[in-house]
Amino acid sequence: MNFDFSDDQKFLKSEARKFLEANCPTTSARKVLEEEGKAFDEGLWKAVAGQGWLGAAIPEEHGGLGLGHLELCVIAEELGRAVAPIPFASTVYFLAEAIMIAGTDEQKADLLPKIAAGEVIGAVATSEGPGVVTAGNLQATVTDGKLSGTKVPVTDGDIANVALVLAKENGKAGLYIVDMADPSVTKEAVKTLDPSRDAAKLVFKSTPVRRLGAAGEGFELVERIFDRAAVLLSFEQTGGADRCLEMAKEYALERYAFGRVIASYQAIKHKLADMYVKNELARSNAYYGAWALNTDAPELPVAASAARIAASEAFWFASKENIQTHGGIGFTWEMDCHLFYRRSRQLSLVAGAPRVWKERLVSHLERRNAAAAA
Repeated sequence: MNFDFSDDQKFLKSEARKFLEANCPTTSARKVLEEEGKAFDEGLWKAVAGQGWLGAAIPEEHGGLGLGHLELCVIAEELGRAVAPIPFASTVYFLAEAIMIAGTDEQKADLLPKIAAGEVIGAVATSEGPGVVTAGNLQATVTDGKLSGTKVPVTDGDIANVALVLAKENGKAGLYIVDMADPSVTKEAVKTLDPSRDAAKLVFKSTPVRRLGAAGEGFELVERIFDRAAVLLSFEQTGGADRCLEMAKEYALERYAFGRVIASYQAIKHKLADMYVKNELARSNAYYGAWALNTDAPELPVAASAARIAASEAFWFASKENIQTHGGIGFTWEMDCHLFYRRSRQLSLVAGAPRVWKERLVSHLERRNAAAAA
């Protein structure tokens, strides 16, 4: 079985890197981080839409390129290397995937072309504060087609045009499409460790909604969507982790201490070696997840969980060790190290913390082993 990308996919990866190096230097993330009221890089968003990346996995009949998920994976990896300050993940990994797997023909015809063209920014609102939302503590409700409740934090919630909201209707959880332009929606910006990615508190007061999928299958849909998004996020995290390793290595080969480059010291060698090992482990799991996602294999829940766990650990570790390798200067605002550390923390929480994914992985393995033993 070949888990590597094809020559065409490698070419797309190479071209995506060139494009982002020219259009998304780290100064792009800094501008969003430092400028008051700037939630994302609108120029980059339009440029990415012009490249067709937003519709890479969307079928041609709905305005996309119809390439597939493997192509989307290589794009995601390059966006991670560039710490791109755009709502790509919320819109493409979550909203577009949700519409493609559970939307009606009408919903697909309405939303997918707009997503591919960059006219829609998406958000997924499941959380209602600290902790995991369950059937027992889900508070948002839908009555007679109107949504009421609060969701916080919602990544890209302050800039989204369309949100997917998990709520109860007649005591059963469902997933609902919300037009964020409705005046009944209140948005309040939420400060996070990574201000280069928007977050908000959303309050709904009798907001009109459209149900996505069948009634009562909200949690099942969320799991399917999150499994798919986890694979794509793992590539974004792997890209960021690889860039951290490159930054650390480049600095270690340039910085002199006591007459020698610091890369010659054993302690620095160990740091770089540990980063490399974790990055390669994350990449292996991400490739397995990409295969499962692209083929819609039954192993997807297990592969997605493993990819999510390994990538979250690798990116956090690489971003932390990158700062340590740079020494005292690594902690300063002028260096780019903190941009990657911030993003590593943000991405590790956007679809549930690693602890949640570890529990999901164990549950999936237990069920699989029980079925095999029966």
